[in-house]
Amino acid sequence: MLEKLLKGYERFRNGYFQRNREQLEKLAQQQAPDVAMVSCCDSRVDTGILFDADPGEIFVIRNVANLIPPYELQGDYHGTSAALEFAVTCLKVKEVMVLGHANCGGIRALMENDGNIKKDGFIDRWMQIAAPAKKEVLARTDLNSLDEKIDACEKTAISYSLRNLLTHPWVRERVEQGSLQLVGYYYELHNGQLIKIDEVNADILAAEKS
Repeated sequence: MLEKLLKGYERFRNGYFQRNREQLEKLAQQQAPDVAMVSCCDSRVDTGILFDADPGEIFVIRNVANLIPPYELQGDYHGTSAALEFAVTCLKVKEVMVLGHANCGGIRALMENDGNIKKDGFIDRWMQIAAPAKKEVLARTDLNSLDEKIDACEKTAISYSLRNLLTHPWVRERVEQGSLQLVGYYYELHNGQLIKIDEVNADILAAEKS
């Protein structure tokens, strides 16, 4: 597989890179994406291909199950929060998109877990970010099978991540000012459909306050 990847790099270097060298050299000096996207690590969800985007157009933050933790300063590691802070405060992106997807292994692990967190593991602890989404889904009476509940949790977790985004002061401030919009989408692997799940902007926050 490594040999295949290296041959792919050679095709890129001799083809795409040469055809777009001027633009890529400009990007080497500075990036200015308008969109930050929080996506899953899943190898089947390639944001560049999915959105037919060129290098430099999307600032992509990938983690297990495309989750956004709530704002807090007590933990030891904040990779996702640090990347978001950079995108919002330094790159000044105009939109943050949370992109969920079907057949998410992280959400399945959360739904199949009995609530115990392994002391020597990372996945269970990380997936607790989506525990409120799991609780909401399990309270529903219209879902029968485990697969139905997993599908619902994949979508519900997107909305909870958007809520967690608003707990970050530098996000909420910009949303309230109207310079930043938050949106959630869900990619259906089986048929390629992209479904809008939720949205947060200045008008929505104003309506909530009134």
